[in-house]
Amino acid sequence: MIDSPSDKSKKIKAWAADLGFMACGISKAEFLSDEAPRLEEWLSKGMHGKMGYMENHFDKRLDPRLLVPGAKSVISLLFNYYTETKQVDPQAPKISRYAFGEDYHYVVKRYLNQLFDQMKEAWGELEGRVFVDSAPVLDKAWAQRSGLGWIGKNANLLSKQRGSFFFIAEIILDLDLAYDSPVQDHCGSCTACIDACPTGAIIQPYVVDGSKCISYFTIELKEGIPQEFKGKMDDWMFGCDVCQEVCPWNRFSKEHQEPAFEAKPELLELSKKDWQELDEAQFNYLFGKSAVKRTKFSGLTRNIRFLYNQAKDA
Repeated sequence: MIDSPSDKSKKIKAWAADLGFMACGISKAEFLSDEAPRLEEWLSKGMHGKMGYMENHFDKRLDPRLLVPGAKSVISLLFNYYTETKQVDPQAPKISRYAFGEDYHYVVKRYLNQLFDQMKEAWGELEGRVFVDSAPVLDKAWAQRSGLGWIGKNANLLSKQRGSFFFIAEIILDLDLAYDSPVQDHCGSCTACIDACPTGAIIQPYVVDGSKCISYFTIELKEGIPQEFKGKMDDWMFGCDVCQEVCPWNRFSKEHQEPAFEAKPELLELSKKDWQELDEAQFNYLFGKSAVKRTKFSGLTRNIRFLYNQAKDA
């Protein structure tokens, strides 16, 4: 008996749940007509800062069929990374929760490949690609279309059931499936994220100026952090969780169950003084498999010096 598109969708969602994904939704692979003018305006206003790559592959960002010829479906998946674990020293410079453990690009992609392999085993050779924040894919737009949540005032995907502490991943493929419907926006009159942003990066509801975001300064920006943001970084040395921490929907976040995302005890135990004295050998030990290695030793120590007004040779 041949599986119908609806049968296939149900099986994909069941397999995804078995692999540890917290949610799975599916949408038709087509041009993102609503997002095109918004992306164009965001880029034209320079809100991507020095992230020049955001200007590349504009058409591919808006049409998945240019990434996978013949694509019919976009499967969006969420993978939880929330943890109550905190760094021991409350004065220590802070790392975003998502970067405590092993680099999510590799962890989530392993599960994605397993899911895609199951699909090929069930339905024969398929043309498709898996993505984890690693290609010109508007992942939040696809997750929203797939019914996994709405894009909130902080420009993150929000879910009533799951909050927002999750990674978004996709499988784009040439398989007809049953498609999900978008959900309603539930931000209402809340402005908690806008009010709490330390650098004022959320310039209006649903619009984030990436060039003012702490995550941009501490990860993407290769040159010096602008002096105007001295004292506004809220002690973040890699990433920032502020707009998620204050979001009321994150009261529903649950501890992740992925061992690879556990932080090394040594990382959590470092004091403010230890971080200020960090050497390259320690950096390599703590972050050898972490997303933090993206900013490199030089970048992380630059961030720490900026937070505490240290001279470079201090």
